[in-house]
Amino acid sequence: MTTPVPPPASTTHLVLARHAVTAETGSVLSGRAPGIDLSEAGRAQADALGARMADLAVSAVYASPIERTTQTAEAVARHHALAVRPLPGVIEADYGEWTGQKLTDLAGTDLWKVVQRTPSRMTFPGGEAMAAMQTRMVDAIEAVVADHPGELVVVVSHADPIKAAIAHYTGVHLDLFQRIAVSPASVTAFAFGHHGVTMLKCNDTGGLADLAPPAPAPTTDPDGGGSGGDA
Repeated sequence: MTTPVPPPASTTHLVLARHAVTAETGSVLSGRAPGIDLSEAGRAQADALGARMADLAVSAVYASPIERTTQTAEAVARHHALAVRPLPGVIEADYGEWTGQKLTDLAGTDLWKVVQRTPSRMTFPGGEAMAAMQTRMVDAIEAVVADHPGELVVVVSHADPIKAAIAHYTGVHLDLFQRIAVSPASVTAFAFGHHGVTMLKCNDTGGLADLAPPAPAPTTDPDGGGSGGDA
């Protein structure tokens, strides 16, 4: 007796986007501090990100529930008449006492060396462990994927959580995640299928044409003429 072959499982496409820039990006560790909006340059980046995704069949847009990620997500969601859904599990790492400090000052500390060399062992003073951040980021992503089988979903988050997710899904140890770059307003895309996860894009700031729905098949006219192209 022949065993029936199950139908192909639906693949969910997940787009992880980093928020666009603020006045503090690159100089201050903003963390979860409230009241930090996108800068003028950041608003332009977010608008460009939204335009890049305008032709995709986006089913839902999620964001870390702070200003810069929500504002970036809104620039994407408006092209699809969607409301941004807050997703606490993808919020920035809790940097504790480091929040609001200049990166140049932090770079001179002994703990900075731990963050760079063995982040899996790092717990920020008064804040979160990097390993715990990776775990809750992955848990949040898995919940979103489970809620959207066969759909394309956008999640706007932050550099370190996205880097941690990339490391997890590509089999890279967290201690090597500093080798991964995630630029402002960049896109990292995964396909979640029945047999595993495939990374389609990483830190992409260019076109997304290969994520768009396929063009309709050419129709043949009643007189027997085809599309005129090669098969």
